[in-house]
Amino acid sequence: MADATDSQGYIAFRYRDFRLHCAARLVYGVALSMQAVAIGWYIYTVTQSTLALGLAGLSSFIPAAGLGLVTGHVADTYNRRVILGLAFTVSSLASLCLFLIAWTGWNNVTAIYICVFVAGSARAFANPAAQALTPNLVPKEHFANAITWYSSAWSAARIAGPALGGVLYIFGPTVPFFFAFACIATAATCIFRIKNPGPPRKGGGAITWTTLSAGLRFIYSRKVILGAISLDLFGVLFGGATALLPPIARDILHTGPWGLGLLRSSPALGAIAMGAILAHMPIRGGAGKKMLVAVAIYGVATIAFGFSENIFLSMALLAIVGAADQVSVIVRHTAVQAETPDEMRGRVAAVNSIFVSGASDLGEFESGLTAWWWGVVPSIAFGGAATICCAAAWSRLFPALRDRDKLVEH
Repeated sequence: MADATDSQGYIAFRYRDFRLHCAARLVYGVALSMQAVAIGWYIYTVTQSTLALGLAGLSSFIPAAGLGLVTGHVADTYNRRVILGLAFTVSSLASLCLFLIAWTGWNNVTAIYICVFVAGSARAFANPAAQALTPNLVPKEHFANAITWYSSAWSAARIAGPALGGVLYIFGPTVPFFFAFACIATAATCIFRIKNPGPPRKGGGAITWTTLSAGLRFIYSRKVILGAISLDLFGVLFGGATALLPPIARDILHTGPWGLGLLRSSPALGAIAMGAILAHMPIRGGAGKKMLVAVAIYGVATIAFGFSENIFLSMALLAIVGAADQVSVIVRHTAVQAETPDEMRGRVAAVNSIFVSGASDLGEFESGLTAWWWGVVPSIAFGGAATICCAAAWSRLFPALRDRDKLVEH
């Protein structure tokens, strides 16, 4: 291990296993973002339907919700490195199948939904294992810095991945799907190279409702964590507009897959800029209030984005969305990781994934469905307004979150 004498914000990144973990997060995120652009454009080209785009999100949400509690139990009873490596391997095979679908010209949307379902199942196992593994790789005093680096790696992936996916799609859908397969396989290799994945898990363990629901009960008993996770759930559920980016790019901004890639990259650009700021100037006080304000800003920027007809303005507004979201992510992740005992981290992370990652997928379905009912612009404006209302309501419903001062309270 590296010594802990660095006074700058880089200390957490000096641990070898944590670097491998971040590298895997980066290339896996690049692959998912690249693949999301390709899937969205491919489905919308074939169907011309916002509802079909929403169903892709639903296909990913179903395994996240259905397997969430089980995957948390698995992450707390088995080797987290092995779970994560195997999940990435399965995800890479789903990407390979998407490549074969595009290569053969088999324009069967149902087959794409099946691949998305398999990838979502793998992600359901990967997310809690990855989140629970992170604190095992750095000392507790470096949690906040490690979370910032880890979140920034994901944000960097969300910048590079969509832009790369949009450019590669110019050469046909097979190209981004193949690159996604290669990236996820690389991520699995990085994970299997981790040498010290923390204390050994007990293994086995009877699967009962008591063990499966332990994460839910723990979160419910910690009002700060419950408030932070549930606020992100509703913010992402209502405010997320990523499912509607293909029709926005094609029908409103009159651009191609490269424009879709730039739009999908923009939130991550704002997020990584905010992550860099917070890595050097971390939140030292008023963490809860800053999270609530950030969620409100997220909603305002989302409404403005819905009415934009200029690609550069749209990109700027999405960057603000991403920057605001990054503040929320860091507050939530740090609170969850710092206050959860190691033996509970997998189950708590699984519930967190259901609430947040699952909400993102369900939010895509909600966006696609409401756009099918009302149109694209009203759907986005409604989502942004609902997010602002959630921030105001949570300030009253969860005073423990509102009054939270420091990220990590000893």
